[in-house]
Parts: sequence; structure tokens; C-alpha cells
Amino acid sequence: MAKTVDYRAMSMAERMKVVLICFYGPESTGKSTMAKRMAEIYRTEFVPEVSRELISSNDFSVDDVIRIGKAQTQRIKEKIKTANRILFCDTDLITTQIYSRQYLDVVPEILYELEKQIRYDKYFLFDIDVPWVDDGLRDLGNKRNEMMKIFEDELTKRSIQPIKVSGSWSERERIIRKEIDALLPSPEKKG
Repeated sequence: MAKTVDYRAMSMAERMKVVLICFYGPESTGKSTMAKRMAEIYRTEFVPEVSRELISSNDFSVDDVIRIGKAQTQRIKEKIKTANRILFCDTDLITTQIYSRQYLDVVPEILYELEKQIRYDKYFLFDIDVPWVDDGLRDLGNKRNEMMKIFEDELTKRSIQPIKVSGSWSERERIIRKEIDALLPSPEKKG
């Protein structure tokens, strides 16, 4: 039975709190699709992977990575202002660091500083148990297991315990919705 939430009894700070959700994991695991889907279900905003708006190939520079990190962080800060109690983010600065290391063999220090500016309330780690899809930008399909381990290790280093998202698309949605519903037991959702 869903708990009734009396928003009138909450302080302004409690009502204004936006829960930040990070969809995290290697490429081609359904994060973008699920971020859009969850934003629709929970009648809120989502933040896409901003790098896809800024680069068109995996031939990029350290300056590009810094620009991506700053733009991703800024977009999250902007969307928090218009989100309806929860904000779904398709990526984070840990991911930007991973790909910077993967492609450039360096992680600019500013990416660690930017990471500290956004604190997610819940991480969802998307498994690689779905087909890899070549979209013209993805190129690590032959390294899925290696990349999954890197993503897991980065969370472990930070003592972040994610919710593992795996299985069919409907199973993935069920896993996420169960966790989100526990965070937001309210009538704000639609079927």
C-alpha cells in the first residue's frame, strides 16, 4: 500500500529537494533510452549525455573532455531547477573520466573537481547483457567485459553501491521503478 505524503506538512527545503539518479555503465546498455522513459513515467526531466551534442567522433582532445565535463555539470545544475522532485541523469563525471583515460590516457584534474559538485542519491549500474549497437560513435563493443570491470571498479573506489540493472528491457524497467518508488512513494507518477 502506497504511503500518503502530506506535502503541506513538509518544509520548503524538503519540498524543493530533488533526488538525483545516475544511470551508469558502459556504452550501449540502454541508459539513454531508460533515462527518457523514466522521466516520462515520473513526469520530470532527464539530462542526456551532453558529450553527444559536443563531439561527433572519438577523435577528441583534452580541451574537448574538459568542455564536456563542464557542460555536463552545468546541464545537471540547470535541470535540477525544473525537475519534478527527481532528475534522471544519463551519465556522470566518473564516466567522463573513464573515457578520457580510455581514449587520451589522461584525466584532467578538473574532472575530479567537477565530480565533487554533483552528489547522486542513487546509482544504477547497467549491465552489458543486452546487444551492443553500433551508432557511429560507439567503438568499444569488443571490450565490453573490460569496460564493465572498469566501471564497477570506479564505483568501488568511491564506496558507491549501485543497483545492478540487468535482464530484458522490461526487467530493467521493473528493477528501476521498484527502487524509485521506494524513494518517492507518491502520486506524482503515471502508469
